[in-house]
Amino acid sequence: MNHNTPLSPRPLRHLSDVQLRVLTTAQLRSQGVSPADINAQCRPGGTWQQLLPGVYLLRPGPATSEERLHAVLLYATRSPAAEPAVPAQPGAGGPHAPQRYADVMVTGLAALALHRFSSAPPLLSLDRIDVLVPRLRRLRSTGCVRIVRTPGMPEPEQITGIPVAPVPRALADAVADLADAGVVRRLLTEAVRGGHCEPAAVVKELTQARLLSRPHVVDAVDSLLAEGRAIAEDRLYRMVHDHGLPDPVWNVDLRLPGGPHLGGLDAYWPDHAVALELDTRAPRQDEDAMWSEYARKREHLERLGITVVHITPKKLRDSMEQQATVVRTALMASADRDPAAYVVVLPR
Repeated sequence: MNHNTPLSPRPLRHLSDVQLRVLTTAQLRSQGVSPADINAQCRPGGTWQQLLPGVYLLRPGPATSEERLHAVLLYATRSPAAEPAVPAQPGAGGPHAPQRYADVMVTGLAALALHRFSSAPPLLSLDRIDVLVPRLRRLRSTGCVRIVRTPGMPEPEQITGIPVAPVPRALADAVADLADAGVVRRLLTEAVRGGHCEPAAVVKELTQARLLSRPHVVDAVDSLLAEGRAIAEDRLYRMVHDHGLPDPVWNVDLRLPGGPHLGGLDAYWPDHAVALELDTRAPRQDEDAMWSEYARKREHLERLGITVVHITPKKLRDSMEQQATVVRTALMASADRDPAAYVVVLPR
């Protein structure tokens, strides 16, 4: 037998070329390859090689980044009780074939590289690849794979057939192992500036990972929130301009004449008594207190006859036209409302 010889007449049509080159012990045995044959092929000078325990590359030479990714996923997926299934009959690998990688996904820097982060190292330069698995899986880190456990698995994104952790979770797993403040700041900034996710989602994952006690992470988060707010404000300006909304007064404070401060607003239409506020709260420990402050301000303004529209940065990014319709509807409805109380509008 050599590496050009078919393993078995049974087809593996559900597998890609890379997946045909990277197989587990159980998959090889299901194709009629004995343990002795595997050992013979993996001897010095042989045409196969063992990449990880129970996972083999059926060719000589260094593994490519794609082969390494499939190897670590196979290692993390396989277990003594259940190996990835290999259909034995023609056509068994059609569009409804079972998922090959169950309850595992690439995370950390490798996931960010797959998400095309320019600030993440290239895949081939990584000494190890982080793989996210359920907390109770019996696995150990070995070779180029580092096992990251979690009590709750997020929904993976499929990138070229690879299950990959969403950007916020991948960022948290990467930051957990980084001490360089500059690298952390660049990764977090690119996540927002590149449109991968909103700051609140990143801060939520960092909080759950208990990383906000690290000074260099807190500094990076502060920069992230400032960056995210600036991007959201720019989208808000574009929404008003591109969708033909009347110009508001921007970034103002409202006060009652000779009375208390009512709060700051991102945009206000005085003739319509419509206020708009960007909800850029980050889910930190004081989230409940911040939400209470938002709610009190909204209730106070609405008692004065001012309609308050809350828009999140995510909605501005994903459905700007719909948000413009919400604002336009509030402006048009002002003609049917009782006049609002007189308020003083001051620059913020």
